[in-house]
Amino acid sequence: MNYDISEEQKNLKQTAQKILSKKCDSGLVRAMAEDEKGFTSELWRTMAELGWMGLLVPPAYKGVGGDFLDLMVLLSEMGYFALPGPYFSTVVLGGLSLLETGSDSQKAEILPALAAGDRIMTLAWIEAEGLYTPAAIKLAATSENEKWILCGTKLFVPDAHVADTLICAARTGAGVTDISLFLVDTRNSALGVTPLVTMAGDKQSEVIFERVAVPPNNLLGELNQGWPVLKKIQQMAVIAKCAEMMGGARRVFDLVLPWTKERIQFDRPIGAFQAIQHHCADMMTFLDTLTYMTQKASWLIATGEPFQKEASMCKAYVSDAYRRLVALAHQVMGGVAFMEEHDLGLYFKRAKAAELFLGDADYHREIVAQEMEL
Repeated sequence: MNYDISEEQKNLKQTAQKILSKKCDSGLVRAMAEDEKGFTSELWRTMAELGWMGLLVPPAYKGVGGDFLDLMVLLSEMGYFALPGPYFSTVVLGGLSLLETGSDSQKAEILPALAAGDRIMTLAWIEAEGLYTPAAIKLAATSENEKWILCGTKLFVPDAHVADTLICAARTGAGVTDISLFLVDTRNSALGVTPLVTMAGDKQSEVIFERVAVPPNNLLGELNQGWPVLKKIQQMAVIAKCAEMMGGARRVFDLVLPWTKERIQFDRPIGAFQAIQHHCADMMTFLDTLTYMTQKASWLIATGEPFQKEASMCKAYVSDAYRRLVALAHQVMGGVAFMEEHDLGLYFKRAKAAELFLGDADYHREIVAQEMEL
């Protein structure tokens, strides 16, 4: 594959750098971690006007019609600036799910509003066991009086507190994989959303369904056929998260390298010491490798090639590499980087949160082993 990005993608990258460098500095990131909402309407509207919300939405639904490589370029810049807010939940988790399995009428109703920045979405999947398996989905959907009644609890639902629509995974049959997906309006009075406290300041919630009534046309896709969709969305979402981590890793490296040339100890820059040089060499190795793996996996999606094994290979490596890169950055920078006021701490927290998102490295190594028929 060709690792060069197109002219259009270069323009997208430059625009994102220009906008986010002005509107998403570390002060905003810290403020939004404490803010109840977690993002500003002004920046959200700017992103929508630039077409970022509709990047993957086909032109027929008033979107840009871009591909996954375009998304990778944009998410990398968002990761570089540690952008807060429900972009990932809306565009990746919600948007991809709808594009993958939504009916024409569902797409026509939701996608134009999503592209315009008027519809925030998320995916409610994880439950008490914290596993990404069909057997772990216990929330039940039963048919009563020509409606679906949803009962149960979802945990760690990203941005549920501001979402207009949840895509909820529910059990609709006795078989292990009898899972269906439903579009749920968050204005439903039987829905309880409780924000959770997180290390990284990202917004996750517990969502309780107390006999939430859902009309039959809110079934997303075919009955009992939601599990293959969930698996595919997970595989695409982990690559998207790797793109964010790729940008974050690049930002960490950009924080550290100038420091090694400016910080003087024993009458010379600390970059002159072999131990520091080795740390920086390892950081660059991690950064380059995770970048190429993420680009390769994104290219496979964009070109319609099989990507299941590469998605888990990518997530397993990038999760570990990003965390280790940030740890080395702390070693190089020393005590100053452990101060709350220093930006490196923001990326340490995000690296840990991203490492666990949709399965850690061990989970994805197991998937790679299964793909190898071991």
